[in-house]
Amino acid sequence: MKEKIIEILGNFGIQRTAITENVHFTRDLGLDSLDTVDLIMQLEQEFGIRIPDEDYSKLTTFGGVVDYLENEQQIAVMA
Repeated sequence: MKEKIIEILGNFGIQRTAITENVHFTRDLGLDSLDTVDLIMQLEQEFGIRIPDEDYSKLTTFGGVVDYLENEQQIAVMA
C-alpha cells in the first residue's frame, strides 16, 4: 500500500526521498488545495473506496493517509 501511495505522489513530481511518515503534503511538499483534492481522488480510484469530505482533514500527512487507508481496508474486510 505504501508503495502505491508513493507512486501516486510521484504523479505530483514528489521525489521518493522526500516522503517520510510525518511529511505534510501542504507544508512540506507544497501541494495546494487542488492538488490535495486530486490526490484524494486518485487514492479513491486506486483503492476502490469513497473518502467523505469530512475525512479530508485526516489526510494531511503520508502516515495519516496510510493509517486511514489501512483502517478502511479493515472495515471493508469485516463488513
